[in-house]
Amino acid sequence: MKAKQQILSAMGLYRRSRNRKSRQLPVLSMYSYPGPPAIYYVAPEENQPSGGVRVIYRHVDMLNSMGIPAAVVHPHEGFRCTWFDNSTKVISMKTLRLREEDLFVVPEYHAFGLPAVPSSARVVVFNQGPHHTFDLIPLRSSFPGWPYSQVTRLEGILTVSQDGAELLQAAFPAIRVGIARNVVDRQIFHPPGDVRGRRIAFVPSRRADELQEVLHFLNTRVEIQTRQWELKSLSGLSERGMAEALRSSSIFLSLSERDGFGLPPAEAMACASYVVGYHGGGGREFFDPTHCSPVGSTTELLSALIEAMNSPEAWLREKGEKASARILGHYTADGLMTDLEAFYKELI
Repeated sequence: MKAKQQILSAMGLYRRSRNRKSRQLPVLSMYSYPGPPAIYYVAPEENQPSGGVRVIYRHVDMLNSMGIPAAVVHPHEGFRCTWFDNSTKVISMKTLRLREEDLFVVPEYHAFGLPAVPSSARVVVFNQGPHHTFDLIPLRSSFPGWPYSQVTRLEGILTVSQDGAELLQAAFPAIRVGIARNVVDRQIFHPPGDVRGRRIAFVPSRRADELQEVLHFLNTRVEIQTRQWELKSLSGLSERGMAEALRSSSIFLSLSERDGFGLPPAEAMACASYVVGYHGGGGREFFDPTHCSPVGSTTELLSALIEAMNSPEAWLREKGEKASARILGHYTADGLMTDLEAFYKELI
């Protein structure tokens, strides 16, 4: 048993070491050449559905449409996300020519590597996952302001929800924190034109153990089996594929946990699917109990889910349509433009 524990411990250390390495930033050089200040967003090189990377691409598109030069920066030349439609300006770390007047926007994913950024670079941290700010940072090596205290010219932190802003401002009271709302594209995420079947959709990337508990519970309820409800796991889907799956689902089971915003439940609401589950922190601002069922425990989740499954389809549709109007009316491209202007106008 002791040998097994030692092996598992060694494997854990190896995984953490690899994770830290992937989150490091390369050594950057600074350049000097004429031209207006530009904004460069660093993005992980993952061509799998990821709401966070999609948001980075949208920021860059929006900034360029506002007349502010911007680009996504991926580690390697030629890489571009293809799981959603885009013509975003993309460059590589190799072709990046960063100047002192530019803004280097680093996601919280790479915060572990911030000490490698040149001291003359102007940095903005785009923290879409405030609850994970201190991941991989040993408590014994942490000190006040870590990891952002290592950045000489930190211009501010940008996040995506009120919950995230409050958390970051509490942790780093001396640093400016701004919010840039997420966008739920009404051209892609919108209510269905026909009646949906008895389908419950969920994204399995959160609360895995609790999800198994819920699925087993549903399997024990005879009335659920006889009413022929279908459970649909949503993973690895393109943006349009996700929207189609949500539109075909009467209920969305939200398993959000320590999320900076929680795009899946917001997109489910936009598609008029009735949402039951956790707001996960970031979703607190749109989990209105008048048109969804927020919960705080597994017992509440099971109770609310059974109640929703026993509700008339017309009732679910009415609540879903109200939620859709709320989401599509607030999380808009125009709203994001207003937020980006407010945050960057003093920096550019």
